Amino acid sequence: MFEQTIIEGIGLGTTFIGKTAFLWVPPILAYIAWLLWMHYINRLYLTEIKWSLLEIRIPKDVTKSPLAMQLVIINALYQSGGYGNWYQKYWLGNLPAWFSLEMVSIEGNVRFFIRTQSKFNSIVESQIYAQYPQAEVKEVEDYTLAVPPHNKNGEWSMFGTEFKLVTDDAIPIKTYVDYGLDKPVPPQMQGANPVNNQIDPISSTVEFLGSLREGEQTWSQIRVRPSNWARYPKAGEWFKKEKWTDTGKNKIKEIQKKAKEDAVPVSKSDQDLINVIQKSITKYGFDAGIRTIYLSKKESFDASRPAGLTGMFRQYGSADMNGFAPCNVTAFDYPWQDFSGKRAVELKHAMLESYRHRGFFYTPYNEGKKIFVLNTEELATIFHFPGRSSETPSFERIEAKKSEPPVNLPI
Repeated sequence: MFEQTIIEGIGLGTTFIGKTAFLWVPPILAYIAWLLWMHYINRLYLTEIKWSLLEIRIPKDVTKSPLAMQLVIINALYQSGGYGNWYQKYWLGNLPAWFSLEMVSIEGNVRFFIRTQSKFNSIVESQIYAQYPQAEVKEVEDYTLAVPPHNKNGEWSMFGTEFKLVTDDAIPIKTYVDYGLDKPVPPQMQGANPVNNQIDPISSTVEFLGSLREGEQTWSQIRVRPSNWARYPKAGEWFKKEKWTDTGKNKIKEIQKKAKEDAVPVSKSDQDLINVIQKSITKYGFDAGIRTIYLSKKESFDASRPAGLTGMFRQYGSADMNGFAPCNVTAFDYPWQDFSGKRAVELKHAMLESYRHRGFFYTPYNEGKKIFVLNTEELATIFHFPGRSSETPSFERIEAKKSEPPVNLPI
């Protein structure tokens, strides 16, 4: 009897599904068709983008703080984002523009690059010249093309890692302001023989990059795009999303609510946290992803370099604020995770290709990526040109230029 009831129930269900198919099948097929269309036009849009790699070299007498780079990021990179109007987004496949800020060491020679869509070249150049009038900006060949794709039997060995924030995006890392680099350049730092009494957190990164020997390379890239839309799931809501600034406001409310429930004043440490969050969310934010790679010919591979690579951003963290932690590493902790070594080879090949294409936000290079938000002050902290506080010999500077920047650049 019971089995008969189950059979009858299945039969009724099948009949109901068949008779109502005209109601639910078309919407499902339409939704699938829409997803396929968006995937197609987005990929088409990506393949048609023309790219430029700009190398920036600065003279020896630059004394500017990272604030100069922060203004470059705001004026050149933030204004260029967005999907455009509905026609551009849903018919042409437009995607928000993204850029790659890169620090590279080729055998100890440290170089700085910005990879941008070619249509933004003049904007990026003009904003760099606005802050660094004596800089030299030129389009160069992509340095990544000198290294072949990774394979087990190739001549090159590599190690790579990506990074994530250790806590909520709205809680900032330690920035150049915390290091006192927002203050005017003191008199003893000026002139031909400056007294070096400032600490620039990027100096340790440049020192590591400059320590590479013949046959070694380290690549570091920070991919960024403006974060000005809602993409975080809203607590207690199934379909609603919120911006990164909203998550910061919610964090503040949580702290204040807990203090109220406990009938105690907000503690000093919590109030300090509230203050830094409030300061952080007032600045422009960028979706970001960080990736670093160490490469060398197999005979010159230095097994100690991966430790330096994973620690490149350690100086920006603190116990009571945010910081960076490695993720998606191209190595395994235990031998049984990859007996044959095949998985490691696949991971390294994929990371090298992702780096070469500067992929992170969009298919096919966005799978498993830890996208987080950094504001303009944080970005300028981890990517700027070392000033006189960093006299690293490996960071090649140019002599002071006599000529002015090109006159035909837009303002």
